[in-house]
Amino acid sequence: MIDLSDLVRPEAVAEGLAAASKKVLFQQLGALAASAYGIDAKAAAEGLAQREKLGSTGFGGGIAIPHTRIEGIEAIHGVFVELTRPIDFAAVDDLPVDLVFALFSPPDAGAAHLKALARVSRLLRNAAFVAKLRGAGSKDALYFLLTQDEARDAA
Repeated sequence: MIDLSDLVRPEAVAEGLAAASKKVLFQQLGALAASAYGIDAKAAAEGLAQREKLGSTGFGGGIAIPHTRIEGIEAIHGVFVELTRPIDFAAVDDLPVDLVFALFSPPDAGAAHLKALARVSRLLRNAAFVAKLRGAGSKDALYFLLTQDEARDAA
């Protein structure tokens, strides 16, 4: 099973991020990915925007998992943000999104990309876990929850 601690670093987690639109959010996610993993920020933002054109990655409950494949990276990387104000994401339940877990994968990740998406999706469908994330109050607490709680979840 994919471990979130393998996907996300502390510097790739942000709390209290302000974004007025998906476009601005994707730019901020790209900038976080660039600073945490050395990913090209523009390519990351453009990749997320292109994927979003295929259909919303907002899967309900105020959560979105935008994802893309990017040339030049060798591993799957994650960025998690909690927004100060929810934004419209055209989610399946029409609720605005305030929790976003973005995934950036190599072009040839194939099954590993899908497994990472499934792992993140499973975790973020757990209402009690999502409530803990929303009440975390700091980026350190968010990172701890994302990487430590899953160990108990998987046990």
